[in-house]
Amino acid sequence: MIIKNAEVVLKDKVVRADIRCEGGVIAEIAPKLSGEGIDCKGLTVLPGLIDMHVHLREPGFEKKETIESGSRAAVKGGFTQICCMPNTKPACDSKIVVSYILSKAKEANLCKVRPIGAITEGQKGENLAAIGAMKAAGAVALSEDGKSVLNTKLMANAMAYASDFGLKCLCHCEDASLVDGGVVNEGYYSTLTGLKGSLRAAEDIVIAREICLAESLNVPVHICHVSTYSGVDIIRRAKARGIKVTAETCPHYFTLTDEAIKDFDTNTKVNPPLRAEKDRLAIIEGVKDGTLDCIVTDHAPHHADDKNVEYDLAAFGISGLETSLALSYTALVKEGGMSLTELADKMSGAPARILNLEGGEIAAGMPADLTVVDLKEEWTVDPAEFVSKGKNTPFAGRKVFGKVKYTLVDGEIKYEG
Repeated sequence: MIIKNAEVVLKDKVVRADIRCEGGVIAEIAPKLSGEGIDCKGLTVLPGLIDMHVHLREPGFEKKETIESGSRAAVKGGFTQICCMPNTKPACDSKIVVSYILSKAKEANLCKVRPIGAITEGQKGENLAAIGAMKAAGAVALSEDGKSVLNTKLMANAMAYASDFGLKCLCHCEDASLVDGGVVNEGYYSTLTGLKGSLRAAEDIVIAREICLAESLNVPVHICHVSTYSGVDIIRRAKARGIKVTAETCPHYFTLTDEAIKDFDTNTKVNPPLRAEKDRLAIIEGVKDGTLDCIVTDHAPHHADDKNVEYDLAAFGISGLETSLALSYTALVKEGGMSLTELADKMSGAPARILNLEGGEIAAGMPADLTVVDLKEEWTVDPAEFVSKGKNTPFAGRKVFGKVKYTLVDGEIKYEG
C-alpha cells in the first residue's frame, strides 16, 4: 500500500510526501516512492484519529448502538482507535465483559476498540471493581463515566490502585446533589425556557477534588469533557503546580452555547450541559494553550424514542463520531488559527500518550493507522446519512469543511468515501 502525492501531517510539520505501508506499519516516508498506489493529490493525511471517550452501548443497549455500528461510524469519521466507556448492561467491570467487547470488535474488523473498565462494581459506587483482572484482559483505563464516584475515600483508593496497574482514572466530574435534576446550564437561557438549570460549580467542585487527590497521592488523573471556564482555570493552575492532570473537551463545547436550547431541541441536551459564550471561549483558549490536552467526541448515540420526548425526559448525549473532525477543523483551524499539527496532536497524539496506546503520529515503524481527508471539501451535516444507529445531533444543517476520504487501520482500507 502506497499513499502518493499527499500533504502529510507529521509531528512538527506538514510535508508533501508518499507513504509506504508494509505488514501493518509505516515502512517509509519519502518525497517520491516507486510503485503504484492511491493518488492523494490535494488530500491531507493525518495520523489515525483516536477517540478516548466513546459509548458503544453494547452489551445491553444494542437498540442504541452496537460495537459493529459504532466502529463503522468511527472509521467513517476518520477514527482508527476508539475507547469505549463502561456504562453498559452489565457494566464493564470484569474481565468477562472486557473480553466480550474485544471479541465483538475483532468480529467487526473495522477500527481498534479499547475497553475502559468501571471503577466500581456495577458502577454502584460501593466496592472497587477487579482492576487487575480488567487490565490483564485488555482494559486501557478506568472510569465511572455517566457519574462521579461520590465517596472520596473510595475514589482515592481507585486512583492509587489504578496507578499501581499503570492505568488512569478518567473522571466524569459531577456533584449530583448540586445538579439536583438540572438538565441545562443555570443561566439566562434556563430562565428563558423554564428548564431546570445546573450550576457550573457542580462540575468544578469535583474537578478540584480529583486534582487534590492526584496531588496528595502523586498519581495521574484525567478530567473528562470539560465544559466550564472555571474548570479550565482550575486545571491550568494545577498544571502550573506540576500536578499530573490531563483533560479533554468535545466539539460541542467549543462550537455551541446554551442559546441552542431555546427551541427545546432535545438533541442539545448533553451532560455536562452546553454552557455560556464565556465558557465556549475559555474552552477554545484552553485547547489552544494546552490546558485541555485532547478533543474527544463523548459519542452518545440514542434511539429516536429516547429523544422524541419532552426535554426534561430526554436522554443526554450527542452522536459525534461522524462530525468531530470536520467540526474541530472548521472551528479551530480554518476559523481559529490553530495549526494542523496541533489539531492532529489533540485528536491523535495526545490520546495515545495519555493512555499509552500505539500510534498517534506518522513516522516510520509506527502502526499504519492513517486518516486521509479533503480539507477543502465543504459539506452539510445530515443525520440521515449517519451510519451510527444514533442520529441525535444538534448540528443538522451545519456547513463544515473536511471530508474523510480513506481510513486505514494497520495499512488496510476500512473506509473509502
